[in-house]
Amino acid sequence: MIPQTRSDQAVVARHGWPQAMVTVLVALVAMGVVAALGLWAAGAADLPDHAFPRVVAATVVTALGGTVKLSGSAGGLADSKAGLTVIPLSVTLTGALVLGAGFLRPLRHRAVAGGRELAAWAARIAGLWLLALLALAYAARQTFKLSVGDDTLSDLGDVFGVSPKVGFTTDVPQTVLFGLLWLAGVLVLALLVSRWAPLPARLLPLQESVRPAAHAMVELLLAYVVLGALVALVVAVTRGHAPETLAVILLGLPNLVWLALTIGLGATWNGRVEGPFGLPMPHLLDEVLRSKDTTTLNLHTLAEHDGRVWWLVVVDAVLLLSVAFLMAARAPAHVRAWQHAVRLAVALALTVLMICLMGRISAHYGLSVLGIGDLGGGLSGELFLDPELWPAVGLGALWGLVAGFLGALAARPVRRKGEIEPADV
Repeated sequence: MIPQTRSDQAVVARHGWPQAMVTVLVALVAMGVVAALGLWAAGAADLPDHAFPRVVAATVVTALGGTVKLSGSAGGLADSKAGLTVIPLSVTLTGALVLGAGFLRPLRHRAVAGGRELAAWAARIAGLWLLALLALAYAARQTFKLSVGDDTLSDLGDVFGVSPKVGFTTDVPQTVLFGLLWLAGVLVLALLVSRWAPLPARLLPLQESVRPAAHAMVELLLAYVVLGALVALVVAVTRGHAPETLAVILLGLPNLVWLALTIGLGATWNGRVEGPFGLPMPHLLDEVLRSKDTTTLNLHTLAEHDGRVWWLVVVDAVLLLSVAFLMAARAPAHVRAWQHAVRLAVALALTVLMICLMGRISAHYGLSVLGIGDLGGGLSGELFLDPELWPAVGLGALWGLVAGFLGALAARPVRRKGEIEPADV
């Protein structure tokens, strides 16, 4: 048996159980703070029965890919139903960035890391993450009584036992499963995206073929978030509604700006808003979607209401060409332009696929008495927003192919890694 050297022991000490606990706790605290501030700005702090902490826990669960089930009851004479599917991507992005940084921090200043070492470090984080998921899943449970209108209706509802109640709880097995899959995805992406993180020797070819494109996609997504935050702050200052704007930024800003990214690429989404529901979006989108039938949401339908939507195409083109240029400028000199184009096409197609899968929204609720329809007066509503998935992915691949090729051509004059300067004559 070969004894451990001091350097080996120091490596283990840098990412042992205490470091794993700090990484998990900091990520969860960051997600909880962002979720709590966003919900507070949205008015959730006024919920009855001291439910605010449990709503925060439920928000973090959904941000991690977990499942929160809505339940309803309205006594023996009535029936209620409710459902909600939405991921608060601001909270998700916060957790991914903090957790990824914590995972990579002990590995900095290293050229190569062993596969067993990385697996052991990830396993420590996963073990503590599992405990955190279980705690969140059991904490996110609450029941509320809904108001049915004025005092007379409320009194009648109490008399006849039809006062609706809505609650939420978590599906613990699904929450644990998807929460662990989310963690695995974040850790793998952190290794692939970071330009400086060490890789096992067998995965070193990914340093050239995958990392530049993956890093470019992260830069693209974060650029859209920063740009969207700046626009939202300007709108809040000039037009008011600061609490609502803050709630959108802290809960659903990526949901909005990444939707705009796909629409700028030419993608189509289908949706509808009915009842008192509202979407965390500009008034234009809510106006287009609020119709009797399913609405098609793309550049053409939005341009019929506001021609400025065509600027999304310009923003997409500028940002994509920018990240394509940076990707090519950082790559070794021997990589050909068509290789850059193919790699960016694959990366953007996968990015659009991720946005479409995570950006879907579905919510509904209703109350019926003696099985006769939904009661009006704000007691029923429905909203949904779904992408036309594969056409969107195909458009992403096409844009990536063109932008990758043009970015590679633009980066040719830039001196890159592996180039040899001609000798002076």
